[in-house]
Amino acid sequence: MTKGIMKKTKQHGQGFRIGIVRTSWNDEIVSELHARCVQALRDAGVRAKDIISVEVPGSFELPLAAQFLIKKKKVDAVVALGCLIKGETMHFEYICESVSHGLQRVALDTSKPVVFGVLCCLTELQAKARASRERKDHGYEWGQTAVEMVGLIKKK
Repeated sequence: MTKGIMKKTKQHGQGFRIGIVRTSWNDEIVSELHARCVQALRDAGVRAKDIISVEVPGSFELPLAAQFLIKKKKVDAVVALGCLIKGETMHFEYICESVSHGLQRVALDTSKPVVFGVLCCLTELQAKARASRERKDHGYEWGQTAVEMVGLIKKK
């Protein structure tokens, strides 16, 4: 079984305003996720000027920044990008849970799609595989998800 989004038709994101909030933590991995997310949005027809990217220090700050983009920048959806890699303490578990619940709360409170683009991996190797263009390419998939969800919500 192949996991991931398999698109058979071109997505149409013309007129959509998409926010991307990304972390500076684990920058090598998150930068690739960001680049691929932007590429997916552009491939779907989202104009460069309608892609609003902001950077926050770490994943814990993603929910507040996502809420800011929705409320102040009037985006149709937000893709939250980050990378958490398990360490020797419980910090990983606390941050993963807080971030996932926080992003879900922002989506439900604002009725805007918030894509959970946070890798929660046990090793750096796992994270790199999921950010790779040649392997999982989750950044691209998360961009596609944002366009698909805005399209669903905007349908009349």
